[in-house]
Amino acid sequence: MTREVVTVGPDTSAKYAAELMADRGCAALPVVDDDQRLVGIVAEADVLRGRLPTDPRLHVRREDDVADEPPPLLVRGVMTAGVRSVDVAADVADLARLFVEEKLRSVPVLEHGRLAGIVSRRDLLGALVRPDDAIRHDLLRLVEGYSGEPGSWDVDVTEGVATVRRTRGTPDPTAESERRTLRALAHTVPGVVAARVPADVVAPPPVDADASA
Repeated sequence: MTREVVTVGPDTSAKYAAELMADRGCAALPVVDDDQRLVGIVAEADVLRGRLPTDPRLHVRREDDVADEPPPLLVRGVMTAGVRSVDVAADVADLARLFVEEKLRSVPVLEHGRLAGIVSRRDLLGALVRPDDAIRHDLLRLVEGYSGEPGSWDVDVTEGVATVRRTRGTPDPTAESERRTLRALAHTVPGVVAARVPADVVAPPPVDADASA
């Protein structure tokens, strides 16, 4: 998430909010009160609505059809009050589903009820496009640190799909338990879209020809 968040208050000028979004490249601004508690969000569409009158030279209308009422001048008049937010400890997978299902572009992040940051779809895309080499480096370091067995792992990452294999030593406590742990660790690394931990194939012991005779 982005912690350095540009915010406005409910009594901020709507035009000034539009200027901030244009200057900072923000799609939306959280609206907070004096205690930094979230009270709403104002988006580009909110400040555009009613602020671009039609050109009378291009639209033939009767004079009494043309309304000239000013739009709301303050943020409180254009913002969305029932804003969706997430906690700072929220799972990014849940956040991604929220973006997709509710067609959101950004979501404020709260910590102890106060604004802590904002996360956008672009932030999540930034994690997805991390280079495979960087993902591999982070995952290998994580696995070695967790297991306490440096040099015992082979990690490969292709298009964000991570494959972790043990190259020496024995699983602890069991092979299946270790596979579950490794998959869970891999899913904590930004950029990993899937994790595979192939089961070890143990060759059967050779048959003693004399014993079988």
